[in-house]
Parts: sequence; structure tokens; C-alpha cells
Amino acid sequence: MQGFNKYYPPDYDPSYGSLNSYRGKHALGDRARKLDQGIIITRFELPFNIWCGTCNNHIGMGVRYNAEKKKIGNYHSTPIYSFRCKCHLCDGWFEIQTDPKNTRYVVVSGARQKNEDWNPEENGGFAVHDTEGTAGPVDPLAALEKTTDAQNRLTKVEAPRLESLQALSEHYNADPYTLSSKIRKRFREVKKVEQQKQKADDHLKNRYGLPASLSLLEEDEATIKEAKKEWERGQRELAANKNSKRQRLAVDIISIPSSSSGSSSTAKAQSSHPIDSLRARILENTARQAKPFIRSATGTSNITQLNVAKK
Repeated sequence: MQGFNKYYPPDYDPSYGSLNSYRGKHALGDRARKLDQGIIITRFELPFNIWCGTCNNHIGMGVRYNAEKKKIGNYHSTPIYSFRCKCHLCDGWFEIQTDPKNTRYVVVSGARQKNEDWNPEENGGFAVHDTEGTAGPVDPLAALEKTTDAQNRLTKVEAPRLESLQALSEHYNADPYTLSSKIRKRFREVKKVEQQKQKADDHLKNRYGLPASLSLLEEDEATIKEAKKEWERGQRELAANKNSKRQRLAVDIISIPSSSSGSSSTAKAQSSHPIDSLRARILENTARQAKPFIRSATGTSNITQLNVAKK
């Protein structure tokens, strides 16, 4: 970790400004040894493969050198830099410059570049760096017509649209206090109605013991009709269940087997089993109330049996 504390000697004079000025050194150190010539030492990486012109050895792309960087000119407002490097395989020097016009690097001296360019025009593409104007001469009448169409569109379409948008903005932003008051008033009215509805729903849930998480529908004509239909359907199902239960009970009573010994044996069995006889009598009475004309297991109707019992 770099230390932040600096040693100031006893004879240090603040008029020098900084310690580098006091000691006569540059902040970049040895990299600025040729700064008086406009050269600064920087780290440069080869952008492509080259062959050294001195030793004729191949140097691969990406090899880094401590290059002498120098500004040698401008292309419009973009500076052109030169990088002078010493080959690490020999004592030869080679120089590479930037080419802002074609956005690339160019070998100037001391080496030759390996030609690996791919021409898109030869493969059915378009030129990537087409700095020269290949378009034909501009037709002045066509340019004038285009300018006239643009002006017409500006005056007939875009300007009225902008005016309408500005008028709308002024309408909504002319009196913000009044608009805000209307919005707050509407919000309070809606909130009051919702609170009343919530209070009525909670009262209904507490009255019938409904769960609090149950959401109730709004009471309108369609909901009332649907609820009425569901209630009528439930009543019909309840009546049908009662009738079917009575019919099953009557069939069970009819299917009770009778003894072959006649009335004497029946009386004897009833006297021997009083609980069974009481159960059978209750079932027979229930069957008579449901269907009074059903015949019993002995072949006589319930009314005939009742008259015999009375005699």
C-alpha cells in the first residue's frame, strides 16, 4: 500500500510548491526524461503482426514495448501520434503512427505489417471506412423540393400540434390549486362511500358468522337475480331430498317379511320381542302418513289394517 506521508527536509522552502519541484524531478519520473523534446515514454501494444526490418523476425500482435510517444500533426481536430519502439530481438527501431482518417495504425519505418486485411467489398459487403464522397452531384431542384416539403410539414403539421399541446398544458397547469382541490374532494367522496360499504359488509359478516376474509359482491340487479335463482334451486333440491327419503322409508317398511303363521304368530312374536314390535309399529305409522294407500306385506291396505285394529 502506498504511503500518504511525505518527508519534508529541514531546508524545505514552501515557495517551491511541491517536493518534485524542490528536488528538481518530474512527477512521471524517468518516463519524462525526453519531455523537453515533446516525447513521453508510454506503454504501447502492437495492434497487428509485423516483421522487424532489421533482424527480419516475426513479432506477434499484443507484444508490449516502452515506446516514445510524440505528437507529429493533426487530422482536422484529432491529433496524430507516433510510437517509436525498439525491437526486443535486436537493436533496430521501428515506428508506428496513428491514422485518424481511416481509424487504424500504419507502420512508417523499421518494419513491415503482415497483410491480414479483409475487404468486405470483395465478399459482397460494403466498405467500412468510406471517407471519400462517392455520391454523385446533388440535384439542386431535388434539394429545393425536399426543403420546401420540410417547411410545409413544419408549418402545417408540426406547428399546430405543438400549439395544441402547449394550450393543453396551460389549461391543466393554469390553476393547480383548484385542480388539486377537485381531486382531493373527489377522493374524499369515493373514500367515504367505500368506508360505508366496508362497514355494511362487516356488519353482515358478524351477523351471519361469515369469515372476515370473505369478499362480498356489490348489490346490483344482476347479482340479486342470480342469488334468487340459486335460492330457488336450493329449495327444489331440499324438497326432492325429503321426498326421496320418504319413498325409501316406505319401501323399507313394505319389504319387511311377514311370518307365515298369520296374526296369531305375529301377536306372539310381538309379545316375545316388545322392542321389535314397537319399532315395526312406528315404521308402519310413518308409512301410513306418507302414503296411506300402500299395501302392507300381508296384502291388505293400511286403511283396512287400521279399521281392523280399531274393532
